[in-house]
Amino acid sequence: MVESKLTYEECRRQRLEENKKRMEELNLAKLSHSLKPTHNHKPFPIKKRGRNAQVEAEQVRRSSRVANKPPPNYKDDALEPLLTRRRSYQPRNLLNRVYASDKERAYAIERAEELQSGLDSQYPSFVKPMLQSHVTGCFWLGLPVYFCKNHLPPHDETITLVDEEGNASPTKYLAHKTGLSGGWRGFSMVHELVDGDALVFHLVNPTTFKVYIIRAYELEDNEDKEDNKDKNEDSDVTQLSRSAKRTRGNAVKDAFQ
Repeated sequence: MVESKLTYEECRRQRLEENKKRMEELNLAKLSHSLKPTHNHKPFPIKKRGRNAQVEAEQVRRSSRVANKPPPNYKDDALEPLLTRRRSYQPRNLLNRVYASDKERAYAIERAEELQSGLDSQYPSFVKPMLQSHVTGCFWLGLPVYFCKNHLPPHDETITLVDEEGNASPTKYLAHKTGLSGGWRGFSMVHELVDGDALVFHLVNPTTFKVYIIRAYELEDNEDKEDNKDKNEDSDVTQLSRSAKRTRGNAVKDAFQ
């Protein structure tokens, strides 16, 4: 093992010396140095710029039609304040919510369907009972999907709600959600809608609804009026009976006299 190792080392040294002699004979070391590029590393001069230096840029006008016109001014001009006034609505007291009974809700829907049957059938319509989510809290009004797919635009659009007095209220219709979002809160609060009311939406225009409001609590008012009427009739009957008794008593007294 030792002899073979020494033999290998001797062969390796001999090979290195032979290669070195060949490189010296061919001048490979000098040729390799001569082929290396020489770089003159000189620092580039740095231009000094002023802090307040302003460069006016002009747009290159390539069209002959506008070549003789003055360049446009792209500077930001001060915007004038908007003169439109936004309506402010007082928030409703959620603790004093009004919950309609089943009888009141059914009464409003029945009245609304009667009103709907008398509308022009040339224009489509539907009845929408009001819930708490429609008139308080989130103020979101979902419309019937079948009605939206068949009669309303397939994209977001501004839809106008016109009440029975002709007052118009623009609302934001969201096609992918089939409902009214922005503007519905104002319409609901201005008309004092509550849970149980029924609304008839009559599409008189592709983006305009004529809205008829049926109050659920008209039932209570009508019942109160009927009760008062019955009480008045009862009081009239009692007064007549009393007057009749007095007349009879006076007649008896006159007969004895």
